[in-house]
Amino acid sequence: MDKSPPERQPTAREALDRAAWIAGALDIVAQDGIDGLRVEGLAKRLGVTKGSFYWHFKDRRDLIDAVLDHWRTGRIRDIQKQTAAAPGEEQAALRHTIEVYAAARNRKGISIEASIRLWARQDANGLAVVEEVDAERLACTRRLFLARGLPPAEAAARSALLYAYVFGFSMMQCGRFDMDTTAAKHWISTHIVAD
Repeated sequence: MDKSPPERQPTAREALDRAAWIAGALDIVAQDGIDGLRVEGLAKRLGVTKGSFYWHFKDRRDLIDAVLDHWRTGRIRDIQKQTAAAPGEEQAALRHTIEVYAAARNRKGISIEASIRLWARQDANGLAVVEEVDAERLACTRRLFLARGLPPAEAAARSALLYAYVFGFSMMQCGRFDMDTTAAKHWISTHIVAD
């Protein structure tokens, strides 16, 4: 006979940790932007009381800063992972990076990126986060171009071109364009990475 105490159900405060609040907030940011992020609405969406929010965050601004920090950390980790290359494999890493970012498979991620960039136009902390992410993205790809022997100015320009392409293309709705999207992507990436 099992004499262990009955399993205790976690309280809302315990069951919904800070990471769950941030994940829920990101869902709202993807759908409604940061302006649409409200504590009461988020609590309702998560099925908990508004009071439990304050166990993890001081206020809405604290939540927004946590969302921005989460986004920054994830984007920097992602670009460092995507651009990791052994010596001699830089061209393949550049092609891989373009393929991953230009795929536009993650509509939620694209929406979050656009929402955070929009927020950064009116918020100094948001702007600092976006600038840090952009700087790391450019630095990672610039290192790959430099390792391939390109002069610093060209490596910087190609890095900027790479990101202008992948993020611009991922936000476009190309279904109505008179072009073969796959062929166009191949042509563009070939010219960005070309010797």
